[in-house]
Amino acid sequence: MTHDPLLIAGKAYSSRLLVGTGKYKDFAETKAAVEAAGSQIITVAIRRTNIGQDPDEPSLLEILPPSKYTLLPNTAGCYTADDAVRTLRLARELLDGHDLVKLEVLGDAKTLFPDMPQTLKAAETLVKDGFKVMVYCADDPIQAKRLEEIGCVAVMPLASLIGSGMGILNPWNLRLIVENAKVPVLVDAGVGTASDAAIAMELGCDGVLMNTAIAGARNPVLMAGAMKKAVEAGREAYLAGRMPKKFYAASPSSPTGGLIGKA
Repeated sequence: MTHDPLLIAGKAYSSRLLVGTGKYKDFAETKAAVEAAGSQIITVAIRRTNIGQDPDEPSLLEILPPSKYTLLPNTAGCYTADDAVRTLRLARELLDGHDLVKLEVLGDAKTLFPDMPQTLKAAETLVKDGFKVMVYCADDPIQAKRLEEIGCVAVMPLASLIGSGMGILNPWNLRLIVENAKVPVLVDAGVGTASDAAIAMELGCDGVLMNTAIAGARNPVLMAGAMKKAVEAGREAYLAGRMPKKFYAASPSSPTGGLIGKA
């Protein structure tokens, strides 16, 4: 495959699979899964993972150092724009001015569906404050475009609800978002297995972010490797361009001219 980097905020990445660092049984499993996935960008829930807030507890940075990975602090667990902004400002302090972040503002504790008015409000504040914002959002083409216009460096529509594993429920909306976007589009939430990741990439998405699909598998490390292959295969299929769908084959796949007994 030709060199085909993922470009986010002016930086090139060879991997198009972004992974979360929560829900594993321990840091050792987290590290093994991240390595098997081949990911270069890893998300960190600032409210749930120690990256230096508690000097008496093990830090994730000890096993996944910023010198090797691009950390993507996220606002998981935030339900207002103010909480999200406050959380990412704390992350910037803990990570010595790091400005690439993932914004998510949730509207409902049961479904974890995004609160789009609060998400837009937080995005405007963070962009003005110098953050490079990758943003979790509804699979709404209008909202996604608005977030791009605000200045977000990537939009991340859900495929289905966070942690549901239901896969891509509305491929048409994802296609509309991809076709209208001038920034990377990454599926975030809802991927359950490797085929879901491949489909997202075949639709033209620039990447996939996942956590539960790997951490919740019976063998997380094996699933991480499967997801790596799926994202790569889906991207190659998208670039190759699939054959058109037909109700039936109007012409045989092998030519009949020149066969013995044929004119």
